[in-house]
Amino acid sequence: MAILGSIIKQAITIRGRIPARKNVYKQQIKQLNKLLSKAQFTSFGTQYDFSEILLSENVITAFKNKVPINDYQSIFELWWYRALQGEKDVCWPGKINYFALSSGTSESASKHIPVTKEMIKAIQKGTIRQILSTKHFDFSEEQYETEALFVGGSTNLNYNGTYFSGDLSGITTGTQPRWFQNFTLPGPEIRSQSNWEQKLEDLVVNAKKWNVGFICGVPAWIQILFERIIKHYNVKTIHDVWPNLAVFVHGGVSVQPYKNSINALCAKKLIFLDTYMASEGFIAYQERPNDQQAMKLLTDNSMFFEFIPFNEENFDGDGNVKPNAKAIDITEVKLNQEYALLITNCAGAWRYLIGDTIKFTDLKRCEIIVTGRTKHFLSLCGEHLSVDNMNKAIRLTAKDLDLNINEYCVVGKPNKGLFAHHWYIGTDKEIDQKIVVEKLDGYLKQLNDDYATERNHALNDVLVTLLPNQAFIDFLGSKNKLGGQSKFPRVLKGKQLNEWLAFLETYKK
Repeated sequence: MAILGSIIKQAITIRGRIPARKNVYKQQIKQLNKLLSKAQFTSFGTQYDFSEILLSENVITAFKNKVPINDYQSIFELWWYRALQGEKDVCWPGKINYFALSSGTSESASKHIPVTKEMIKAIQKGTIRQILSTKHFDFSEEQYETEALFVGGSTNLNYNGTYFSGDLSGITTGTQPRWFQNFTLPGPEIRSQSNWEQKLEDLVVNAKKWNVGFICGVPAWIQILFERIIKHYNVKTIHDVWPNLAVFVHGGVSVQPYKNSINALCAKKLIFLDTYMASEGFIAYQERPNDQQAMKLLTDNSMFFEFIPFNEENFDGDGNVKPNAKAIDITEVKLNQEYALLITNCAGAWRYLIGDTIKFTDLKRCEIIVTGRTKHFLSLCGEHLSVDNMNKAIRLTAKDLDLNINEYCVVGKPNKGLFAHHWYIGTDKEIDQKIVVEKLDGYLKQLNDDYATERNHALNDVLVTLLPNQAFIDFLGSKNKLGGQSKFPRVLKGKQLNEWLAFLETYKK
């Protein structure tokens, strides 16, 4: 009998009987009060009169009126750089010992996001909640006897004498309680490996020793790991090595472009569970089976949320928030409208524009989907094409043409006095590019009315360049961004675009 599995399942079942608190507005007020109280005597709290805000009749309104909206550049240049230099009590009490490095979809390769012990505790709390939520999936006791493999960043962090830095996954894994580490893979030696190629090799070599039932990581790297394991052991599917593998907990990017190619490496379909973990904390997780893979917002876990309608009134053409942008709270959001997410967390991010756009799919359950990035969208002439539109169109095109499209990116550019979209699509199958253009363009017209309109006017062409999937991985390698948390940006602009075009010139040769 699976004794441990029986104990875990019983604990999950008992926890599931405890009624959840339903009033998310009260939860959010409580979180904001706690955050303001904790940080009221920091430099930031003194500057913006946190003590006075806490005495206000309406704390949320006072908070909005007193504290400006921040993006990374503004809060770093005014505040976080001081914490990076070792100064205490800047935006959060005490000294910041850990900084998470940005994962690579933004143009800045060296973002340093503060991570505090309170934030690590909140992430652990969110992780446990996600484990407990698996009661909705009715897993067997034997399933809980299997092992969970985390494919993430190195726990061997950089230390410069003042602070530690690395991937958030490396920071959180390295600071997990020992009892929790004993239930997860890989072991400390592989976890600490900072050479990504060597880490993959170590995972492959050890794969057959493990009884993996749950796997966690970014879709692109999980697929690569599966392919290498299958090749190494000369088997047909990943289930020939891990027969009990059932669940893939993913995050970072949409899993939709990878689903077909990952399932093709399996003997049975996996359960895909979405997780919204950013460098700034644990934001949401998929609590129950649903077609959209919508995630429950963690409204009572040391984070306060605001939402800025993602439109021309609040954002300029490059996705920068306007000075007069209006943010709303959890009580004012509407279904299926796109919002830029604003967070306040327990590590000194105050009214911080995280860079993601979301939609609410269920207001009662407080469930959301991530639709893209504030700066990773195309609107050259009013087509308002989101990453969500792109992912869906790519998935439908791949299905119709029997392609495995794992990676893609798109560039907007002038074309014959008007505009064009140039798509770079990864596939290892020979196919006529014109057919891909026709399918992709057709689906985008169905998914986005503004796009359909502009295709008859200012957006006069759609171009497609087909590349091997490996080209996208090689580009990340050329930028020293191979790793469990690295992902390819979907829309290229500015410096990233120039680097991509230069890479392609070399790649062709």
